[in-house]
Amino acid sequence: MAERPGFFRRLADKATPSREEVLESRWLKPFGTRVRQSDLWRFTRRSVPRGVAAGLFVGIFLMIPGLQIVGAALLCMPIRGNIPIAAAMTFLSNPATTPFFLIAAIALGNKLGFHADLAAFEALYSSGAGIGRWSQWLLSDAAPAMITGLLLIALVSAFVGYGVSIVVWRWWVHRKWRRRTRPELFHRHP
Repeated sequence: MAERPGFFRRLADKATPSREEVLESRWLKPFGTRVRQSDLWRFTRRSVPRGVAAGLFVGIFLMIPGLQIVGAALLCMPIRGNIPIAAAMTFLSNPATTPFFLIAAIALGNKLGFHADLAAFEALYSSGAGIGRWSQWLLSDAAPAMITGLLLIALVSAFVGYGVSIVVWRWWVHRKWRRRTRPELFHRHP
């Protein structure tokens, strides 16, 4: 009887674009054979944590849907990260989490000496302001605070994600080896 894939595998299969979908991006076409290299698509103990870090960094810092996956794939090329994992990690920033990241980034930027008006951000967000009003707000002191805050949050998230993925990878490999060497511990009896 074939073993059914785990919860995280099924979730990743649903949320992550396929290799063909990523490779069809017009932004990745200029990189041709480089982005198609098989080692960027294999799940190894080195490529997975690198892919997690790249995806978290780009997903939080870039905040532009559509370009996040492309940016994560491009960052994976020089660091030899796993592109599917990086693409999946970019989904951490989504319409539900983006306001929290932006508020945290502005607050962090303000603590570092920048002066962005957080109340103005909340008013613009709640009123559904247009691009013109958002641009005016960003061109004030808000942009340096937000960009600096996003950069720091993205870097910390990437480092934490890298470390956690190493631990999870080791646990998963240890569990698989244990299942192979002691299968009687994992058989379910009716």
